[in-house]
Amino acid sequence: MRLSCKVAAALLCLGSLLLLYLLAGSAAAPPRPPPAPSAPAPPLARRHPRLSRSPPRRSPAGGKLASARKPGEQKHSKEPSSLQCMHLAVVACGDRLEETLIMLKSAVLFSNRRLCFHIFAEDSLKPEFEKKLKEWPSSYTKKFEYNIYPITFSVGNAQEWKKLFKPCAAQRLFLPVILKDVDSLLYVDTDVLFLRPIDDIWHILKEFNSTQLAAMAPEHEIPKIGWYSRFARHPYYGTTGVNSGVMLMNLTRIRNTQFKNSMIPSGLTWEEMLYPLYQKYKNYITWGDQDLLNIIFYFNPECLYVFPCQWNYRPDHCMYGSNCKGAEEEGVSILHGNRGVYHDDKQPTFKALYEVIRDFPFEDNLFQSLYYPLQSKFLDTVHTLCGRIPQVFLKQIEKTMKKVYENRVIVYLGANHRY
Repeated sequence: MRLSCKVAAALLCLGSLLLLYLLAGSAAAPPRPPPAPSAPAPPLARRHPRLSRSPPRRSPAGGKLASARKPGEQKHSKEPSSLQCMHLAVVACGDRLEETLIMLKSAVLFSNRRLCFHIFAEDSLKPEFEKKLKEWPSSYTKKFEYNIYPITFSVGNAQEWKKLFKPCAAQRLFLPVILKDVDSLLYVDTDVLFLRPIDDIWHILKEFNSTQLAAMAPEHEIPKIGWYSRFARHPYYGTTGVNSGVMLMNLTRIRNTQFKNSMIPSGLTWEEMLYPLYQKYKNYITWGDQDLLNIIFYFNPECLYVFPCQWNYRPDHCMYGSNCKGAEEEGVSILHGNRGVYHDDKQPTFKALYEVIRDFPFEDNLFQSLYYPLQSKFLDTVHTLCGRIPQVFLKQIEKTMKKVYENRVIVYLGANHRY
């Protein structure tokens, strides 16, 4: 009896060990896929580490790197994903604090993906920016991150650059040199307002061909009344020149390109070219850094993508009569209030948009506290040519707000279905 009990116990222990062995083996090896019913399954491809050191491929969409990211490499060097931010740069000096904050506010109100703000400002403005941005509600501050940089110029005389056209405006020329870890960004002047998500203009990067590295809108739609076609004393892009107040830039391509120029037979890098170009043309330019950009793309037209006027809509597009067909059809996407129109009564339609976005409380209802006040203000602008086409200014705002509320309803219903 005792012998049979010992044998049974030994068999039980042996069976347990065998069972543990089989379980461990099945955990260590991945299960084989079942064969397809119509044909045998192909063998699984085994991945091997890449040993090649060939340079990464560039995709035609905005010059993003198509190969795997290297250790320590910034995320934005890859193709943008929904988790990565869209980079927005602005330069603020003098009395441009409020304008810049209202521009950033418009960007946050309507955009979907996360934003990264690159604010270049005089030292005296840095604490003011930090104070004001911290006052925004957390529901909006979680949608962006920001860095504030000093005004710096890597080549030439800093005082000359700083006084070129408007204070500090030439800083935008040095963005590819300073923001070495940023692949692509959107630069805008302080007097810009977004009337639709930045996501939409960001998609234009994917429309770049293999040589394009920047995108701007024409300076004017009608060559006969355009400034460059009538008064410029230097080369400029196309038939009307381009306006640099809204400029989409692939910084990686800009840094890696040799630019044709009028100074030497061979190409120059962006940084090498800037100061000699300024020295050559400084007595002939009126609009400062914008003129220099026009000269650069006159000699390198294949590098520029031209987007339509609704992405940089200015008083010139309506103060002499409506001449931006894209805005008439689709509405204004980005409003550019140059000529100081936010702060005088010459173009009350532009001023109304600025004031309504400035006064909008972040947590309020967009329709009640932004759209309806804007409609009311527009009634007082019908005596102007710009005020006679209110639908041009309202179309994209209305479309954007509808999307915001549709998304909120979908999220709300989705949350309820989970319970």
